[in-house]
Amino acid sequence: MMYQTVESQSELFVQELVDRIIASGEMSHKDYSLLTSTVIADGEFSDVERRQINRVFDYIQTGRLKLVDW
Repeated sequence: MMYQTVESQSELFVQELVDRIIASGEMSHKDYSLLTSTVIADGEFSDVERRQINRVFDYIQTGRLKLVDW
């Protein structure tokens, strides 16, 4: 069985936020602001955070995620 390692609280928060955004199929400007401020707060991106952000971009590019309240 594989377990995912979460290096920090911010990585866990980013993962939960991205999961919620993707599950809803929508990302608001508030979600975007929260996501970006959390990721850049430590001054660098971890691989885990980068993968989560790429998930959001992939969903937007393929039309599976709508931007709302912009």
